[in-house]
Amino acid sequence: MSQFEVGEIVSALRQVRSEWRDSQKRARDPGGRELPSREALAQAIEQLKGALFPMRLGPVDLRHESEDFYVGHTLISALHTLEAQARLELSYMARHTGAPAEELEGKASEAIRTFAAELPAIRRLLDSDVLAAFTGDPAARSVDEVLLCYPGVLALIHHRIAHQLYALGLPLLSRIVAELAHSQTGIDIHPGASIDAGFFMDHGTGVVIGETAVIGKRVRLYQAVTLGAKRFPTDQEGNLQKGLPRHPVVEDDVVIYAGATILGRVTIGRGATIGGNVWITADVPPGASVTQASLQNARPVP
Repeated sequence: MSQFEVGEIVSALRQVRSEWRDSQKRARDPGGRELPSREALAQAIEQLKGALFPMRLGPVDLRHESEDFYVGHTLISALHTLEAQARLELSYMARHTGAPAEELEGKASEAIRTFAAELPAIRRLLDSDVLAAFTGDPAARSVDEVLLCYPGVLALIHHRIAHQLYALGLPLLSRIVAELAHSQTGIDIHPGASIDAGFFMDHGTGVVIGETAVIGKRVRLYQAVTLGAKRFPTDQEGNLQKGLPRHPVVEDDVVIYAGATILGRVTIGRGATIGGNVWITADVPPGASVTQASLQNARPVP
């Protein structure tokens, strides 16, 4: 068996790490982990899914008489984990913004308490999503099948949680939660996207929804639909400007079929239907039908 001399490599890697940490304003001796843990967040999200849907996503041996005890115990564990991860993110942000560390005291606890209070509303939104999937798919035999099997519903559970964390000023935590679902489902929803009740992604693989997208009630997307940005404005120095609205607005009762790409600040009017494999770059009025055969306000994907 070969013997490897790694001493020089270890030293060189230490030097590279030091250079990177200096450039990123990292503490030389932080005394512990500096960034949130993907593994810890994954565990917390699994616990939250069980607390939201205990008899379907909770433990296999759970009984109805033990539901409240299980939900309470699980929530306490998940919320403590989220609070610890939120504290890490806020500390990380403080180092990069120069904000006084003392201003962050209590912010993590406050954010997670607010998040916890929103869980019943999150559950109601998810119920509307599950019903939309059940009524919108003739192959669905029950709402339980939808919740247990549909990747679009899994992605939405993560999104509803991630969007609330994003709104509370925890963009890194929310992005990790979103990417956990992305890696499992192939559905990429930025946690900043605003999605109203009754949203259904049929099949869903390849769906991309950008940060500033706004989606109304009872919207249905099929697989490989992109709600993206046509261009990215830059400042005087050529740097990308962040935080500007740049993604589509999709109003209520819209259906967008597989392969459609909607780019930029496009408004899809209420009740419009977008066919597959079209590229929309201009507003579509309410009730309009844009298909492969009728390319009003659209052109084929290049």
